[in-house]
Amino acid sequence: MREAESRPWDRVRAAASSKRNEARALRRYNRGRPSTPPMIQAFHVYKQYDRESVALADVTLNIDKGEFCFLTGPSGAGKTTFLKLVFREELPSQGQILVGGRNVTAIPGGQIPELRRSIGVVFQDFKLLKRKTIIENVAFVLRILGVPAREQKRRAFAALKAVGLHHKMHAYPLQLSGGEQQRVSIARALINEPMLLLADEPTGNLDPEMAQEIMRLFLDVNARGTTVVVATHDRDMIQRMGKRVIALEKGRVASA
Repeated sequence: MREAESRPWDRVRAAASSKRNEARALRRYNRGRPSTPPMIQAFHVYKQYDRESVALADVTLNIDKGEFCFLTGPSGAGKTTFLKLVFREELPSQGQILVGGRNVTAIPGGQIPELRRSIGVVFQDFKLLKRKTIIENVAFVLRILGVPAREQKRRAFAALKAVGLHHKMHAYPLQLSGGEQQRVSIARALINEPMLLLADEPTGNLDPEMAQEIMRLFLDVNARGTTVVVATHDRDMIQRMGKRVIALEKGRVASA
């Protein structure tokens, strides 16, 4: 976040003497701001796993609704950790994160599935169900939401076609290459037309031609209103895309 934007929150936060007071201060801070909040707001976020391992340190940033941006930095910079905090796989050690104006650090555990239904995530390790076909993997979210079976199949097929894998819809994950499994993961993340798409190294296992095709797909999704955040260290791709770049270095925001 720019220095001028961060100062008002710094003054508000200085008056907060506890985590509960900090959350109240955050609500007061947002009351007088525009009615449409950014998609992601991070306020002085820290994540520490032990005394020696600080993954994030004083991260403050905004990502607007409908924005497409890259989160970059070397291995260990904190990219994956930040994404995990956004979709509440983990909690910060300190600070606040808002998604669509909602403080995800404060929501009860029972409401986390509702939050995640509006977020598509492309994981580095795919997280595919090995005993289900790829079309079943892609349709799984729709099944949980109670979408009729015929509609599940139609939308899953369309999502697989978009990533060039509709001809392998009855294959199982272990029958696919790493790049193909990554494309299934992308199809699954997009099937529910999420308001926010988080992608962690989505092109790391893809050849340059397919990587470019996936980026075009992300651009199409973004053009329909989805906020897209891609974590990557692929500088060539970032330069070609010409989008906003948030750089992390040793857990801190180096540039935004």
